[in-house]
Amino acid sequence: MTASREELPLVTAERPSILTFSEVRLQLQAQAPVCRIRTPAGDEGWLVTQHAEVKELLQDDRLARYHPDPANAPRFLRNPMLDMLVTDVDVETERRAHEEKRALFTKSFAARRVLDRRSRVEAIAHAKIDEILLSEQPADLHETFSTVFAQNALCDMIGIPEDSRQKLLEQMDRVGAVDQQHAEGGMDAVFGFAAEVAGRRREDPGDDVITRFAESGLTDEQIGVHVVTLLFTGLAGLVSHLDFGVLLFLRNPEQRQLAMNDPEIMARAVDEVMRATIGSPVLPRYAAEDIEIGGETIAAGDLVMLDFSLANFDSRVYDDPEKFDVTRTPNPHFTFGHGMRHCTGAPLVRIIMAVGFTALFSRMPELRLAVPEAELETHAGGKLAGGLERFPVLW
Repeated sequence: MTASREELPLVTAERPSILTFSEVRLQLQAQAPVCRIRTPAGDEGWLVTQHAEVKELLQDDRLARYHPDPANAPRFLRNPMLDMLVTDVDVETERRAHEEKRALFTKSFAARRVLDRRSRVEAIAHAKIDEILLSEQPADLHETFSTVFAQNALCDMIGIPEDSRQKLLEQMDRVGAVDQQHAEGGMDAVFGFAAEVAGRRREDPGDDVITRFAESGLTDEQIGVHVVTLLFTGLAGLVSHLDFGVLLFLRNPEQRQLAMNDPEIMARAVDEVMRATIGSPVLPRYAAEDIEIGGETIAAGDLVMLDFSLANFDSRVYDDPEKFDVTRTPNPHFTFGHGMRHCTGAPLVRIIMAVGFTALFSRMPELRLAVPEAELETHAGGKLAGGLERFPVLW
């Protein structure tokens, strides 16, 4: 890298407004598929902006979580939970561990298991809507539906008892805080409490993820780490997609009607919401050896950020990518990853979102914004909640 760090474009996690890209990210995508950047942490790295190159790297074992010196590895953001994803375990060992974990997670989140629990997800959704309908208007849909529905549906599938959820999630808010010192203060407590939850479930097994982890031979401590990781990686994204999915349906009533009239189209609509929701590239990956791609050489040890959202709007792949189209097919978005890096929890996420949208708009057909859309703001971050800061609605 020859340009000074200060001369490189700064790519941050902030966006200028909801469901929009920063000008910097759009300019980088127009400029090249692989671009050198400066991160909010002050480090150098590479941003991969186009669909073909993102797909290629997701299939390349040379791009991994491995770095020979994790403590000093370049970062996008400095945060203990993200730091946990960086390892000095060699690439081959990491690959085998990933395959073993993937097999374990796939068994727990298999589509058939998830479908068998659809009625439980529906009951959770309708219970939260019942509470909203009994409340005064306007209501904050982010707090009263997207957040609590996502939390309870995900915790139910994982097997976290209801009387433990609030404490665990509050502790994880501290771990997920952007402020590193604040986040580190809660790490020991959150992993310890998650292990206690695993121990309780071991004594009282059920049809849930923790029980299947225990049956596989994992210790309570190992299960605790997996539980925290599942919540950290899954919850904020799920809340975001529920918030922004509702907003996209409110913006596009004809698309909402198409989806509400046909469960198969609603299933496609979920994927379109996943594609059209714009997030930030925060998960760190590193080149285990030199990688030639997009006319650039990514050196061993370099930080690589795969911008899934930019790739999901790549006009080389999508016709009219700015249009929200619930009938879009094929829809090869990267929000769930790809290949061996495909999210094993995708079947559950799809069920939660389809159930949530269907229940909400069937029970509240006159749902509408209570404020001008220009007043909506993206959640500031620092907690296990993405989406909107507030989502005031009337019905």
